Amino acid sequence: MTVPAVQAWFDTATHTVSYLVHDPESREAAIIDPVLGFTANDARISTAAADTILAAAEAQGLRVRWLLETHAHADHLSAAHHLRERTGAPIVIGRQIAQVQAIFAPLFEADDVTPDGSQFDRLVGDGDVLPLGALSIRVMHTPGHTPACVTYVIDDAAFVGDTLFMPDYGTARTDFPGGSASDLYRSIRAILALPETTRIFVGHDYLPRGRSAFLWETTVAEQRAANIHVHDGVSEAEFVAMRTARDATLSAPQLILPSLQVNIRAGALPPPSAGGHTYLRLPVGAL
Repeated sequence: MTVPAVQAWFDTATHTVSYLVHDPESREAAIIDPVLGFTANDARISTAAADTILAAAEAQGLRVRWLLETHAHADHLSAAHHLRERTGAPIVIGRQIAQVQAIFAPLFEADDVTPDGSQFDRLVGDGDVLPLGALSIRVMHTPGHTPACVTYVIDDAAFVGDTLFMPDYGTARTDFPGGSASDLYRSIRAILALPETTRIFVGHDYLPRGRSAFLWETTVAEQRAANIHVHDGVSEAEFVAMRTARDATLSAPQLILPSLQVNIRAGALPPPSAGGHTYLRLPVGAL
């Protein structure tokens, strides 16, 4: 049986995990949730993290077939546009991205962004399948964190984005526009209905008390037994009450404003001004 080979890169600045997954037989590969470096104090952009993943793919003789986004991230800028320019691979995202664009394009007065997902190359929905050599990428629509979140299931591996974290850290926030704790609970239960041996690869890791090493791989069985927010036996009502109370204590992600205006453009920067400068907008008081 062919199972996907998975490599991970952890971005320490944003606590984001990006993945290179490939079919060992055909050498076809997908890159999931690549990070574009950004430092807010000097507004500098770096493609170093994404280029490291691409170099690893090239060193192994892999052909990057897909660039997969689990959602429009609010904590880091996406390097998908850069990687599309380097590889020609299409950018894939859940088709509900149009809802996210409709919310945030007006906030940034992003007149170049038509809220129809056309900035991306492939919009996918629940049950859609993409080929990856001898393997298949099955799409699960898993909203809650955002309305456009998807999970990519490749044989025994599920890439869940921000829907689930490691069992000792729990689950994603749901207080962004379009988020829903009830939707998140149902999405998680759908993921946890996969075979218990399914490998789950999370989109972020943070260090809870008592753990000193960053982790990003777990299993359905481990999540069902030990996730501190949503293990087996936790009801939807209990989860919604916990998630709502916890979200009320959270501050906005540090890079939410630069991230969203880039990520609704599939990782592209806003068009330059008449003077030739590229600007990221910070709408005062918007959050």
